[in-house]
Amino acid sequence: MDSPLSGVKGAKVLMVGAGGIGCELLKTLALSGFQDIHIIDMDTIEVSNLNRQFLFRRSHVGQSKSKVARDAVLKFRPHISIKSYHANVKDPEFNVEFFKQFNVVLNGLDNLDARRHVNRLCLAANVPLVESGTTGFLGQVTVHVKGRTECYECQPKPAPKTFPVCTITSTPSKFVHCIVWAKDLLFAKLFGDKNQENDLNIRSSDGASSSENVVDVFERREGEGIDEYGRRIFDHVFGYNIELALSNEETWKNRNKPKPIYSKDILSDEMAQQNGNVDRDSATDDGSSVSAMVSLGLKNPQDIWSLSENSRIFFETLRLFFMKRGKEIGNLSFDKDDQLAVEFVTAAANIRAASFGIPLHSLFEAKGIAGNIVHAVATTNAIIAGLIVIEAVKVLKNDIKSYRMTYCLEHPSRKMLLMPVEPFEPNKSCYVCSETPLLLEINTHRSKLKDFVEKIVKAKLGMNLPIIMQGSNLLFETGDDLDEDMIANYEANLEKVLAELPSPVTSGTMLSVEDLQQELSCNINIKHREEFDEEKEPDGMLLSGWTQPVSVPEKAKEDKLIYHGSRMLDITVEATEAGKDETGVAVVAKKQRISETSEVGANAGDETNHKNYQVIDDEDDLVMLDGNSDSNKRKRLQ
Repeated sequence: MDSPLSGVKGAKVLMVGAGGIGCELLKTLALSGFQDIHIIDMDTIEVSNLNRQFLFRRSHVGQSKSKVARDAVLKFRPHISIKSYHANVKDPEFNVEFFKQFNVVLNGLDNLDARRHVNRLCLAANVPLVESGTTGFLGQVTVHVKGRTECYECQPKPAPKTFPVCTITSTPSKFVHCIVWAKDLLFAKLFGDKNQENDLNIRSSDGASSSENVVDVFERREGEGIDEYGRRIFDHVFGYNIELALSNEETWKNRNKPKPIYSKDILSDEMAQQNGNVDRDSATDDGSSVSAMVSLGLKNPQDIWSLSENSRIFFETLRLFFMKRGKEIGNLSFDKDDQLAVEFVTAAANIRAASFGIPLHSLFEAKGIAGNIVHAVATTNAIIAGLIVIEAVKVLKNDIKSYRMTYCLEHPSRKMLLMPVEPFEPNKSCYVCSETPLLLEINTHRSKLKDFVEKIVKAKLGMNLPIIMQGSNLLFETGDDLDEDMIANYEANLEKVLAELPSPVTSGTMLSVEDLQQELSCNINIKHREEFDEEKEPDGMLLSGWTQPVSVPEKAKEDKLIYHGSRMLDITVEATEAGKDETGVAVVAKKQRISETSEVGANAGDETNHKNYQVIDDEDDLVMLDGNSDSNKRKRLQ
């Protein structure tokens, strides 16, 4: 009889990601007998990683995650081979030939774009992929084998709702990243519980802090005026901390560098003295009703403030909190109905956005964006890492009947915290792992080739280095080996409307789109359409036949339903009391659907009291589980 770990010692494994899941996964692989492991990760270690990525120490901050993880594991498993790559998995060197050398690929990524890229390379190389993700107490592991199970893109994924801490603290690229930073880090540090852990750098640049005696720069000094304190905080978070981040050159090799912002560069001395003098008396003694906008005469919450206006709002909100609401400081938490808090977060987020070259937003927009971040839990990462290794062993044994997609729940479902689900067959309509052509409705007389490339080929199909052809005619190509004449020709094509290209694209035309790096190709049938609804179809074109991201219904968010594909799955949780869960909150009774996806739900007809939960991908996207609609049911793997 074969050993449960037969094939493990001779297996060559590729890990993508050396973060929260990756650290636990590398450790578990090494302790499980794997002897040839390769790791790819482009990130460097941040202070905020240290509470859950246990292979790293404070002395490692600023160093490559993959290299430090390798060195840490080799200390207790010195005889195994671990090769690290401090690089982006989307770099050209990690092509299909590179992937073909591995027996299995294990993902521990934190973004949808990289997951899609790895999925396509695994399909092209015919290498099994074990995908994973965690958010808080929730997580999942799924298995993807070409031709036997769904690929990662067979079912649509919703837009990202939560974000990695390192993105928030160091490399924001979207305004929502700045909102989360301003709300969960800066606001909490200035006005919340001082004893709570916070990922903001508290060390000052004046030399007062040392490794033995750390002075918290956010502490207001004795006899320090509010305006002086405000400028010091402003210069620390928007100036010094940005310069500190810029000192780590590795981080900015493939990213746009931020610009430090200091108060002296934004506010003149005269403006600083006038700040808040416009209408200070309009702020009443009622702390809950004070407003920096009122003080400064800014009336329209839908206006986008300039950098100078945001800076003045920043200083005025700080002054008003200390002058009018001083007794609350130390106990405050962000509330979207707290006008002053929203003003502070909007201003701080906009100043940070300006530093990172991100478009500014109005207070109205910022208030709508502000939401909760789900913090990482080390135990969940450890559980998911163990499940990844279990599935990897099954893959190496080719034990396809034992493959399971496993979901880690926050609360027990029928006395289970781990919910196994049999994998499904490939989606025949998936443009990634099948040959089904897509349909694009577009105004061929108005839309340019550039619109097609940016909005469809790159944004929706996720191709990095596309080639676009009509029959044997090449319309567009990217690459480092193109000569100047070819580049000029393709750039000229990009500015032409589709119907006026050298090979005109009109209704009935079929375009072939290919990405040589991903070895992915698909055909797109073009259908001319004159008009589009600006609200429902803002791109001015409509692509059919692809697994587009789905928006999660508000009701589903409230009930915390688990998703798979574009459909919902209710998971029954036995109530500890009649009609209530352990928190004492009334639980709504809904029909159980587990029997459609797993043997676990044997009593499918029961209508018992239960609560629903949502599973969210690794700080990125909601996980989807099963289809309820008879017309869309997928076949379980036979």
